[in-house]
Amino acid sequence: MDLALQAALLLFFIIGILLVVGVPISISVGIGSMVAMFSIVGFNNGLVSSAQRLFTGMNSFTLLAIPFFVLAGVIMNNGGIAHRLINLAKVLSGRLPGSLAHTNVVANMLFGSISGSAVASAAAVGQTMSPLQKKEGYKQEFSAAVNIGSAPAGMIIPPSNTLIVYSLASGGTSIAALFIAGYLPGILWGLACMAVIFFMAKRQKMPTSERVSMKQAFQTFLQAIPSLLLIVVVIGGIVGGVFTATEGSAIAVLYSLILSFIYRSIKIADMPDIFLAATRTTVIVIFLIGVSMIMSWVMAFTNIPALLANSLFGFTDNIIIILLLMNLVLLLIGTFLDPTPAILIFTPIFWPIAQSYGVDPVHFGIMIVINLSIGTITPPMGPVLFVGTKVAGLRLESVLKPLMPFFFVTVVVLLLVTFIPEITLIVPELLGLFD
Repeated sequence: MDLALQAALLLFFIIGILLVVGVPISISVGIGSMVAMFSIVGFNNGLVSSAQRLFTGMNSFTLLAIPFFVLAGVIMNNGGIAHRLINLAKVLSGRLPGSLAHTNVVANMLFGSISGSAVASAAAVGQTMSPLQKKEGYKQEFSAAVNIGSAPAGMIIPPSNTLIVYSLASGGTSIAALFIAGYLPGILWGLACMAVIFFMAKRQKMPTSERVSMKQAFQTFLQAIPSLLLIVVVIGGIVGGVFTATEGSAIAVLYSLILSFIYRSIKIADMPDIFLAATRTTVIVIFLIGVSMIMSWVMAFTNIPALLANSLFGFTDNIIIILLLMNLVLLLIGTFLDPTPAILIFTPIFWPIAQSYGVDPVHFGIMIVINLSIGTITPPMGPVLFVGTKVAGLRLESVLKPLMPFFFVTVVVLLLVTFIPEITLIVPELLGLFD
């Protein structure tokens, strides 16, 4: 048997078997990649090469932004910031039909844009909104679907760890441009969810919130300003060239920590648990990046990317069909693979093809992230789906039907972003972020 074919079969067979028996994705990818490398260069050389690739993959100044943003998100989750943003969301959603559901969407967009995590947003906002909506007579399954369907907006609206990973995988696409490019698609995602809620609320005559006085609205806005300023400081500093994304992530940690102490919602005694929670998430992400670099070496040796590209796209040179096929593959991949390894594995495969047709790297990055964001709410592996149902105290099966309209509109958003590049590129262009 050809050596490259043997390595490719070993790689996918071992990873597939380990995933089926419940081994974590990072361990599965690592073991499968190392065994495949052993078959190519031998055991001793394979150990050395694997260690080198693992270290090289994690040895990046840019990647330091991920643990800092994760830590900032955990601090915000425990520091009273989510509660203030939810209060602001109540004011912004006004007296729309189904206003608490609209509040959930707006709160996910606000909190997600600060924490950068869809899972953290679904947990923090869901824990607060689920009891409120239940008290107002909303169906629990619908409330959970709203929370799950809107939470991934936080993966698109900056700061976004997935966009940082894409920058690395694509060879250094500007993080500032990617961050700014995520605003309109992320807002479009939220508005699409709100359109579903508005339609269903009208049909089912859902309740509206009590009218808020101008004084209460102004006080709520003032209380939320310090939290909202974090976005201005971090994103403004990155875009303005005052500091890098990594330095901005450290500032986000410091700012959120000081704010939480001012709010008196975090004590010194809470810090070990906060650091531990952030470390657990960070280790998973960074280790995934490291082992994915071993896998990328094996895939390059076996020529898998070229074979896959030729088999999928060799029959047409129509860019519309090619982008549709990419979207289809990424949607399928996102149902069972976390966004980080999916970006690291498929960006090197798809990006050269898209580049050859003149697709902008920033536009392509947002397209990939939206695809994989949809995957986080899709069974069987969707992490936001599982967190959202757990927070609501429901079975997974009961949420799938009310979630379908949200899934449909997010796919529509994906298609709009894919085929109307201006949605992604207009803001970075106005800010002069392209050379």
